[in-house]
Amino acid sequence: MASMLLTSLRSSPLTSVQAAQFAARSLSTSVHLQAQAKSKKTLATPGVKNIVLVDGVRTPFLQSGTIYANLMPHDLARAALQGLLNRTGLPKDAVDYIVYGTVIQEVKTSNVAREAALGAGFSDKTPAHTVTMACISSNQAMTTAVGLIAAGQCDAVVAGGVEFMSDVPIRHSRKMRKTMLSLNKAKTLGARLSLLGSIRLAHLAPELPAVAEFSTAETMGHSADRLAAAFGVSRLEQDEFALRSHMLAKKAQDSGLLSDVISFKVPGKDIVSKDNGIRPSTMEQMAKLKPAFIKPHGTVTAANSSFLTDGASAVLIMSEEKALAMGYKPKAYLRDFVYVSQDPKDQLLLGPTYATPKVLEKSGLTLNDIDVFEFHEAFAGQIMANLKAMESDWFAQTYMGRKTKVGAPPMEKFNSWGGSPHLHLKRQASKNSVFLLPLKIGIFKMI
Repeated sequence: MASMLLTSLRSSPLTSVQAAQFAARSLSTSVHLQAQAKSKKTLATPGVKNIVLVDGVRTPFLQSGTIYANLMPHDLARAALQGLLNRTGLPKDAVDYIVYGTVIQEVKTSNVAREAALGAGFSDKTPAHTVTMACISSNQAMTTAVGLIAAGQCDAVVAGGVEFMSDVPIRHSRKMRKTMLSLNKAKTLGARLSLLGSIRLAHLAPELPAVAEFSTAETMGHSADRLAAAFGVSRLEQDEFALRSHMLAKKAQDSGLLSDVISFKVPGKDIVSKDNGIRPSTMEQMAKLKPAFIKPHGTVTAANSSFLTDGASAVLIMSEEKALAMGYKPKAYLRDFVYVSQDPKDQLLLGPTYATPKVLEKSGLTLNDIDVFEFHEAFAGQIMANLKAMESDWFAQTYMGRKTKVGAPPMEKFNSWGGSPHLHLKRQASKNSVFLLPLKIGIFKMI
């Protein structure tokens, strides 16, 4: 679970970055801190240098197995880096470091940050590394960037995320892998023939990648279904929330509000400029779908779940001093972050419930101070379960050690698929937002 405090909108046009599983759509903002009187609600920390978000972009997010299918992860990350350079006019040699997050590694480009940076034309003297932390990998990249700048190691860091579900690694069976490795070491023809003769038909069966938790052997979908059942979230509630999300996404897309999206020319194909996973439907059509995970009585379906995605993002993070010296008008201030986690078996997707009070108490804010809540929607059931957990005194007392409930944000403050939070705040002339991201092992939280 991470919490990050982002503040200070400026009057310039704003863009941000949506991450895999991805993406750094997790930016939050408030009015310019230095124009405010000193108070706990400014979120500023005396003696700590200001770290700012300058700008961010992302490629269109496409359903896996579609237009991006013949690419590789570093192709998408490279496009995001080039898009960020084009939008900001940033000289490549001004970047001190590049950090990328990804969940499923392509073995040929295990340090995808480095390969993408070289492909985008950055100097081979620019360090780059890749991090992984399940669904919040790109956010981990961002907080790594913040740490590098806060420690005085860097003044300008590019952080981002990339995920490519169209071509996940599929391995040989373990026995087949051991045999093949032994073949490389065999020194005689007899030894090689002996090893080849030991291969059985069953050894040729591939190991398909699992999206299940290693510690629990349960997928996120199964966990979401159990969580929805535990909190009494009906199939109807989930479908209604999912439909609302897609309708808002379609409206935002048609209105040109997703301004962080850059066009990308796919080799051999057309230019891609829009997400293709937005799918407005009807309640009648959604009701026809069968359960996707717990059959036949589950309530989580393909219609009220997120889709497997290909995409990449990039965001420029700088010290305020450096940004102003280069003529940039920062979009937001990055103030703080913290990571926590909870039981991966029964509370896998309850991170928002645990994170919300921590980040609000840390910042001296209350739910009423927040204008927009950005909720990364892995599953509609998981969202509704969190909202019910937040409104439960029993859950707060039994599992969280609190005397009273956390309190759930009102639905009208949700920014579901309507663009990045600081873009939404700019349109509404609002101050603060909270970003909630359910993670397979915890939560990433921003204010």
